[in-house]
Amino acid sequence: MDIKGRVLQLLPLQTGEGKNGTWKKQDFVIETDGQYPKKVCISAWGDKINESALKVGNEVNVSFDIESREYNGRWYTDVKAWKIDSMSGGGGASEEASFGGSTRPTTSLPTTFEASEEDNLPF
Repeated sequence: MDIKGRVLQLLPLQTGEGKNGTWKKQDFVIETDGQYPKKVCISAWGDKINESALKVGNEVNVSFDIESREYNGRWYTDVKAWKIDSMSGGGGASEEASFGGSTRPTTSLPTTFEASEEDNLPF
């Protein structure tokens, strides 16, 4: 899945030691555009965290996976980025950070909706 938005906040970088060695995690919050903007906290894992793309105010396109897990009868959901494209800077080439070496194809969904006066939806 993909989501576009502006980076609102970078949370503190987290590091630690695991059974597979040292790990690094960067959480960040983006806000989507549109009539009803949403704020989403996304986690980026690994050594390929592109700090130049993750700056407050940057427009980014994030490719991510969503995963939920159960622990002690409660469910927790993670949003994990596997690619971040920086859309700020206006140039033709975008900065990109890949996570986990994934080379998944991205599918772009239509992002525009033309609202007309005939729309009488209550929400």
